[in-house]
This record gives sequence, structure tokens and C-alpha cells, in this order.
Amino acid sequence: MSAANRFTDAAAARDYMLGGKAIVTLVSAKTGTRFTYQIRATEDRQTHFIGLLSGPDNEADYRYLGRLDAAGKLWIGRRVPKRGDIGPGAPASLAFAYAWGRVSAGIMRDSLEIWHEGRCGRCNRKLTVPASIASGFGPECSKLECI
Repeated sequence: MSAANRFTDAAAARDYMLGGKAIVTLVSAKTGTRFTYQIRATEDRQTHFIGLLSGPDNEADYRYLGRLDAAGKLWIGRRVPKRGDIGPGAPASLAFAYAWGRVSAGIMRDSLEIWHEGRCGRCNRKLTVPASIASGFGPECSKLECI
């Protein structure tokens, strides 16, 4: 990943995560532990579903972790868990909850790195324009209200 794909601003990271088709990687600067998440919005953008990358296929190997409601509240797990879901006590769940708590409060810690994969957080197209790579949104999508 290029340094341009790393978020240094909490508001920018939050906006990207709520873009609708975001893929983010969280990295602990202390331990090097990393987790990659897919965050997909429903059509009405009232709910964002979070999946954890858990296999070799970066496009399809995501397991259900939780959701964000319209107010930005994080819900880990389901009322009735399904086989393969990521549980609330799993390290990946704790990492996402920590990161979401910080970015939603406008806090960016040096101990937490948040990266995007070089694709637009709204439409998922590959980013090529330097300003778009820095923001995580393509030129057209950056004009749209993301939240």
C-alpha cells in the first residue's frame, strides 16, 4: 500500500468508511496486527454492514461482523448468530470497535493506522488521480454527499 492510501484525518477516515462500498485495513502500529473489513451500505444508506476478510479471495471471503445504524451506532454480531459470523469478543471485532469509536469521535491515534485499498469508497472504481487516492473518493463521487 502506498502512504497516500493511509488516512491521517479521522473525519476523512469516517467519511470513507461510510462511503457505501469501502474496504479498509486497520493496523496496530504497536503490534503490526491488521484486519481488513468491507463496509457496504444498504440502498437507502440507513445501515452499513461490516464484514471481515477471512480468506484468500479479497473480493468474496468476508464473514459477517456487524453493522452500523443510521446514527452511527455499532452493533457487533446478530441477534441470532449464524455459523461463520465473527463474535463480539474476537480480536477483529474489538479492533473495529476501537477504531470506529475513535474516528466517530474525531480522534486519530498514532497507534492506529487506517488504510484504504486504492478504490473509491462509494463506487469501488480504481483510483488514479492523486487527490482521489489521498481522499479515497473519485472525482465524481467526491462531489456527492457521502453520509
